[in-house]
Amino acid sequence: MENLQVSNQNQSDHNSTQQSTTSFSPEVLLLAEQLAEKNNSDDEINLAELWQAIWSGKYIIIVISFIFAVSSIAFALSKPDTYKASVLLAPASSDSAGGMGALAGQFGGLASLAGISLGGGGTDKTALALEIIKSRAFLETFIIKHELLVPLMASENWDRATDSLVINKELYDSKNKKWLRKVSLPKISAPSSWEAYQQFLSLLTISQDKATTLVTIDIEFYSPDIAKKWLVWLITDVNNFMREQDEQEAQSSIDYLTKQLEKIEVSAMETVFYQLIEEQTKNMMLTKVSAEYVLKTIDPAQVPEKKSGPKRALIVVLGTMLGGILSVLIVLIRHFTKNNKSTKPKDENLA
Repeated sequence: MENLQVSNQNQSDHNSTQQSTTSFSPEVLLLAEQLAEKNNSDDEINLAELWQAIWSGKYIIIVISFIFAVSSIAFALSKPDTYKASVLLAPASSDSAGGMGALAGQFGGLASLAGISLGGGGTDKTALALEIIKSRAFLETFIIKHELLVPLMASENWDRATDSLVINKELYDSKNKKWLRKVSLPKISAPSSWEAYQQFLSLLTISQDKATTLVTIDIEFYSPDIAKKWLVWLITDVNNFMREQDEQEAQSSIDYLTKQLEKIEVSAMETVFYQLIEEQTKNMMLTKVSAEYVLKTIDPAQVPEKKSGPKRALIVVLGTMLGGILSVLIVLIRHFTKNNKSTKPKDENLA
């Protein structure tokens, strides 16, 4: 009897569970499946949908890309031509540093007993000359010496017909020789030496081949003739600058050694000083022998016939590509924004 009651109770529980399971209507089950599919599709990028969105917005892409292409062409054509003058240089051979190094190695011990330092090996004059070319003090002096401030800071193009620079009238009054540029304080109308230095440095390119030690120096400017002229002046001035420095140092060394020679009581030290004076006298003579004292010209600068810039084709291609990428992004953003707005009411209705 008790077993019969337990079986009846289990049968009733099973029937109630089955009734609760089958109580969901087909519409509710279909809605649940749609929501599950939607959640899965939200996490995936449908390439077909992307292509459809791009194709539907093809006219927007064409228009924006065309605008960017035309703007790039206009910008490229507005940029003036520039010409690059180049010169190939080699370190000028010099035995003066080697002579001083040999003397330092031979008599350094005796000289130190007398309280005199002969120094070690020689310095790399080529590397020193290249650093001097890029230095602010040298370039500022170079700009002032050759009166480069106006062509450097006020020119905007080159007139091939007259072979003259085109000066920006809003920056400089050529008739009255007066600067007119409008700047905010603390700057003044006339460009500072620092501004001129920075501008010239932007035109200058220096490179050295480590294997051959050959040096290439370029100057890029609106006028090919002026670019070549400035480059020749630059090499000449740095050679003269290095020559004058070495000449002054050699003369100072000779004067110092001559005075110290009078105080020397050790005969062995007299030999050292005489040889040092001889070596410094040789240095003085070497500074006057060659015009190209540190940098020797291998391939002289020529007036360039072909322009080096701007690269107008590259500007147009990059501008058009930028317009295409931007237009595609705009189309996709608009497409997915509309989709999100259209799916929200459906989700609310389903809820």
